[in-house]
Amino acid sequence: MADSVPDVAAGFFTTSGVGTGVTLIDLSVTVFMGTVFGLALAAPPGPMNAIIAEEAVLRGWRAGAIAGLGAATADVLFFILAFVGVAAFIESAPRLQTAMIGGGGLLMCYFAIGAARNARAMFRPTRGAEPSIEAGKGFYKALALALSNPFQVLFWVTVGVGLLRPGRLDVLAPIPVLGESLAGTVVVTTGSPAILGGFFLGIFGWVLCFPALLVVAERRVETFGPVVAFGSAFVLGGFGVVFLADAVSTVLGWR
Repeated sequence: MADSVPDVAAGFFTTSGVGTGVTLIDLSVTVFMGTVFGLALAAPPGPMNAIIAEEAVLRGWRAGAIAGLGAATADVLFFILAFVGVAAFIESAPRLQTAMIGGGGLLMCYFAIGAARNARAMFRPTRGAEPSIEAGKGFYKALALALSNPFQVLFWVTVGVGLLRPGRLDVLAPIPVLGESLAGTVVVTTGSPAILGGFFLGIFGWVLCFPALLVVAERRVETFGPVVAFGSAFVLGGFGVVFLADAVSTVLGWR
């Protein structure tokens, strides 16, 4: 593992597009595709977006964005670990992965209970017709969930390492029938700051824009906030149960 670190690091710092035959168009396409990859990782429904949604509808855009930054911080940490080769250790330690799955499941169930309580509080106004909602800790909740999510680690061990390795990827070439005629149209330069810059641009763009959209919707529809909060609790609880069941079944299989 340590032997591969200099190769990845050297490729990252030397494949920036200067003197390597990479055109400005290729560089722009690389940044754009990196952004698409980042959005593809950040946008799908799941525990992280449930935390962001809960914080946004209960406490506003700032709280939702801060929660998103907690999840994004975990990606930055995983990127560093993948860069130096440490993240690969987790891939080779199945029992550690099981412990992470179980711990992540417990955290999700715990956060789901808190989300449900806050959602119920929105229907029971206290003095001044303002709901009594617990103070948010979205950044730490999202960070803890992300760090205990082995699937996020495996993403960086597989796809993440692929983004770090120097090379060029013809995105449209594998398409059946049309691939030959489209070859060379969309070429992505991996192992360069451009693709990683675009990747994190996509992640940070999502965690800042997603809560803003939720806040706008919540202002237009009175019942939107409680519905999203209950939905967040359901998503967190569902993923928590699945993670715990996975961990328990894996442990029972060790005997």
